[in-house]
Amino acid sequence: LLLLTLSADAGLRLPAIVGDHMVLQRDLELPIWGWADPGANVQVSIDGQTHSGTADDKGRWEVTLNPLKGSHHALRMTIRSGAEEIVLSNIVVGEVWVCSGQSNMQWTVNSSFDADLEKASANFPNIRLISVPQVGTQEIQADFKGQWEICTPDTVGDFSAVGFFFGRQLHQILGVPIGLIDNAWGGSAAEAWVRRDVLEKDGRFDDYIAEWKAKEATYDWDKIQADYKKRVEEAKAAGKPAPRAPRNDMAGQHRPGNLWAGVLNPIIGYGIRGTIWYQGESNASRASKYDDLFGLMISEWRKAWDQGDFPFYWVQLADFRDEIDDPVESDWAELRESQTKTLALPNTGQAVIYDIGEGRDIHPRDKQNVGRRLARIALAKDYGMAVNHLSPSYKSMEVKGNKAVLTFENVGSTLFTFDTKSPTGFAIAGEDKKWHWADAKLVGKDKVEVWSDQVSTPVAVRYAWADNPVANFRSREN
Repeated sequence: LLLLTLSADAGLRLPAIVGDHMVLQRDLELPIWGWADPGANVQVSIDGQTHSGTADDKGRWEVTLNPLKGSHHALRMTIRSGAEEIVLSNIVVGEVWVCSGQSNMQWTVNSSFDADLEKASANFPNIRLISVPQVGTQEIQADFKGQWEICTPDTVGDFSAVGFFFGRQLHQILGVPIGLIDNAWGGSAAEAWVRRDVLEKDGRFDDYIAEWKAKEATYDWDKIQADYKKRVEEAKAAGKPAPRAPRNDMAGQHRPGNLWAGVLNPIIGYGIRGTIWYQGESNASRASKYDDLFGLMISEWRKAWDQGDFPFYWVQLADFRDEIDDPVESDWAELRESQTKTLALPNTGQAVIYDIGEGRDIHPRDKQNVGRRLARIALAKDYGMAVNHLSPSYKSMEVKGNKAVLTFENVGSTLFTFDTKSPTGFAIAGEDKKWHWADAKLVGKDKVEVWSDQVSTPVAVRYAWADNPVANFRSREN
């Protein structure tokens, strides 16, 4: 049996990420890899260039292509090893982006606003899509089951909505092929997207690691399944609905390192322009550590890809849950602040969306505007377009009597209040650290004056600090 298994695995083969209809990243040296018999010589040819490599003792080989220019016309790639040959067809060269995170990135076109119209118009032969199956494991995976597909009304419905709307905007403006790789997993914790050994050595996340080690030490999946089977039988005998089936936490999307090993590693090294990311809801209870964790995650992805500080753009958490009557603490607001702090890393960007969420639903269906706001960042930072893409951000505060005068940067043509004339969403506190809703007034292109009759000497101001903030302050460019 062992010999049969080895025989089945031997011979020339490619990972799923390298296949028919794929998009290759333009203007970049591109690793192409696969497997063959140990010691075998492999030649890869495409667009007039040929490169050779030798399979190592485990059968893995890799070559590096010279940079290719963007191309709409279909290319062929030939991979040869001895008498074996694989020919890949309908390859185009353009821009490749990874679409990752949790459920709001996984959320499909089918489940978004105007899905019928979006699908009916999705005839884009030079947008290509590939999705990585959800495999949670501590064992590093080298491949996955999947294939590149051409974007059509029949294929786009089950793909990431944010990813598609982002990619479509780039495709329509840049006029180049777009490749989108979706490996998002609903409910995933950011810790699952980092190598387990890196987290354990870091020291800043010891509490979370300790919780998991304690759980792993006693977790008995066989017993959980047996108990469930017994409960199903009891429910059936009582004429009641069957209980919900349990999930194996050891193979899930929260366990540290699981998603790095299961869904990220198989695509690491494939030539990309960058990553768009929508995640954080599952980390809100650990919001104070999210900026450390998120920054570590981005750095580790970049290190593993070995493409330098490739672009990494994310979506700040949307508004969610009930609106509040009085200023209170908010883990969602704290996580949004942690996301903003991560902008200190090079080549990063943040799409702010607290104005387009749905308080009643953690999965807002307006994914079109999310995709557009991410696309603005990429168009400005990576493709040299003069488009507005930054949200106003705090610069400084000056106290004048009982008023705090705030100065902002990235204000576009001027600061603006949407819907109502007065700015809403500000709270102010004095030395007692008690927060009160504040009155506010625009006093210049980049300044706002904030005060409350209940605070004589302000020391701090907050804006949109709530799970579901009622706030209308932005640039005139929206």
